Amino acid sequence: MNPKTTHTWKPGNPTGRGRLSTAEKAALPDSAFAFPRARKEPMTDAAHVRDALARFDQVGGVTDAERELAFANLQKAATHFGITMTETDWRQFGTRPATPHPA
Repeated sequence: MNPKTTHTWKPGNPTGRGRLSTAEKAALPDSAFAFPRARKEPMTDAAHVRDALARFDQVGGVTDAERELAFANLQKAATHFGITMTETDWRQFGTRPATPHPA
C-alpha cells in the first residue's frame, strides 16, 4: 500500500441487521463505504466488512487510486471489528484462492 494513502472510513451507527435497504444505504455518509466516491461496499458492521473483503476484486469502474483508498478503509474497518486480514496490498485480492475470513 502507498504509505501516503490514509483511510476515510469512520465507524457509524451499526444497522444491527443484515442487508441494508436502499434507503438505509442512501442515508449513509460517504465515510461508511470502502469506495467512498463510488459509494460501493458499505461497511457498517463486521458482516459488511467481510462482504467487502470478499468482493473487493469484483468492484468495477474504480481507479487504482480508489482501490488504494478502499484497501486503507478496509484495513481500518477490519481492525475496528476485530477481523484479521491476510492481504497486505490490494493487488493480492483475486490472485490466490479465497481464504475464509473468521466469523
